Order: sequence, then structure tokens, then C-alpha cells
Amino acid sequence: MTTARAYAATSPTEPLVATTIERREVGPHDVLIDIAFAGVCHSDIHTVRGEWGPIAYPQVVGHEIVGVVSAVGSEVSRHALGDRVGVGCMVNSCRECVNCKAGMENYCINGNTGTYASSDLDGTITQGGYATNIVVNEDFVLRVPESIPYESAAPLLCAGITTYSPLAHWKAGPGTKVAVVGMGGLGHMAVKIAHAMGAEVTVLSQTLSKQEDGLRFGAEHYYATKDASTFELLKNSFDLIINTVSAPVNLDAYVSLLRLNGTMVNVGAPPEALPISVFALMGNRRSFAASGIGSIAETQEMLDFCAEHNIAPETELIEAAQINEAYERVLASDVRYRFVIDTATI
Repeated sequence: MTTARAYAATSPTEPLVATTIERREVGPHDVLIDIAFAGVCHSDIHTVRGEWGPIAYPQVVGHEIVGVVSAVGSEVSRHALGDRVGVGCMVNSCRECVNCKAGMENYCINGNTGTYASSDLDGTITQGGYATNIVVNEDFVLRVPESIPYESAAPLLCAGITTYSPLAHWKAGPGTKVAVVGMGGLGHMAVKIAHAMGAEVTVLSQTLSKQEDGLRFGAEHYYATKDASTFELLKNSFDLIINTVSAPVNLDAYVSLLRLNGTMVNVGAPPEALPISVFALMGNRRSFAASGIGSIAETQEMLDFCAEHNIAPETELIEAAQINEAYERVLASDVRYRFVIDTATI
């Protein structure tokens, strides 16, 4: 067993605290990664506070992980000592269902193994990346291109793939008009990636406070959704809307902005149910969908795409002792645009 220093939640209400955890032995197909940086995702907060359902405590979260391979199992062929690698939101899947066999293990019918708060193959609960090391099956470890700034790469493993996947699936590109709802950790990545794909990008944010950033990241247009005239002005405008907000929004109002055959895709995951009118969808034969992360192959494709187009998240580096303050700032939308923990400070 390998010991790791970590920061863990001990209850839904108490601050995260420094602790130590045990990682499993490195098996024949496993990779031991010395973690360098770990991103802070809103999903981490939802999870530790029990907003997506009860979990077992203590719990170490964090599923935006980059580091260096420090040991490999006897049969590992994909990675070598010293490789710069990443781990995202899942660390295994059943490998046997139709979705896994199709290379879509993120939609494993039997439920993929999440990087944290998930039942591992040995029956233990997985512990995430707010830690100094992690042991992961080699098939779920990604190669991080050298051209992506090391301290900024971690959020690509969640925020990057969560926005890249629906943009690629619904074919954002030249001639398409894409709207991004929300300009946070997910939203700013959606803007950068959609722009690099060649789409005409519009940001729909509550206010114009981040307009300068949005335009700098590649958006051509930026509108405040608190202004009621925005929804009237933009009716029937977009081929694709990516909603990154993890809170309730008026879906009927947003789908009215879709053109014929347009699709609105939720990547934000609010705990509450979101009602939508069938009549809002019938107009223009619109669709409402949701998308969750991406496959391992698609995640590697995203990393290579970001390297090719010089895309990296906007990050604020913090020490581990600042994590509880960072959580409060995330909830107050007081970060531009993703916190990253320097795990050397754990």
C-alpha cells in the first residue's frame, strides 16, 4: 500500500481537513502517479455537501488531475516512468457492456467507476485528486501534451472534455451558431473550444461583467440574460446552446432561441429537476439533451486539440490550505475561472 497526504471532507457541513489515505498496491496494469496539480470543480462541492446524494466519509474529491508517472505495473504498456499524464472523472468501467465495447465507457451501462465517491473493484470507495498520489488502471490515464502549461492543464480533464464532447458530437464548426450559457469554469472553456472549431460564438451570461473576457476568449457576441429584451432579440438564432450552469434556469426561454432542428445541451448538473414545455420544443422541432464528460479516446482527442490550438483554462493557483475559502469563492462566482491546487502544499 502507498500512503498519500490529502485533504478530505468529513461530513456535508464541516470544512475539508488535512489527512492521510492509503492507495492500493500497484497491480500489473496500474500506474502510480505523483500528483502535481488538481483542479477544483463545482462537482466536488456538490458531492462533499451531499447535494447529489449521500456519500461515505471521509471523502477526498478532485477529478481534474495531472502529474508524473512514478511507478508502473509489470504489464503496463501505455505509460512509462516520468510521463506527464492526467486523470479525469473516471478510473474504470465494466469493459463488457455494449457502451464500453463501443468505446463509450463514460456511459457504461453498469456505471463507470468514478475517480472519487465510487465503489472500486475491490469494494473500497475511490478517493480523488486532492492528494499527493493516486493509483489508476493504465487504460484510464491520459497523455498530457508538453505544450499545455502544466499548472493549467488539470481542468481540461473535466471542464475541457465536458464542453468539448457535446460541441464535437453536435458538430459545432464553420457555419454554425453556438450559444454558451454561463461564463464560469465550464463556460469559458466552451467559448474557447467552440471558437477554435470555427463556430460563431455568443455568450449568454446574467450580466456583462465578464464581457471583455468572453470576447477575448473568442466569442463574437455577449448578452446579459437579466435583460428581458435579450430573449426577444435572439429568438430563432442558434444551432446549438451549451448550458454550463449548475442551477435552475428557464429552459423554455432558452430553447426559444434555437433555430430549426436546434439543440440545447445541459452540461451543468443542478440537483433540482428542470421543467420544460413540450410546446417549446415543438416549435422549430427543437431538442433538449444532456451530456456527461467523454470517453477516454475522446478525452485524449480533446487534449491533443487543445495543444494544437493553444487552448488552456484560465486558472488561479492556490495552496491546499486555501481549499475551503476556494469553495466559498466558487459558490460566489468569485474565480476567473478555475482554481487549481498545488499539491506540493498538501
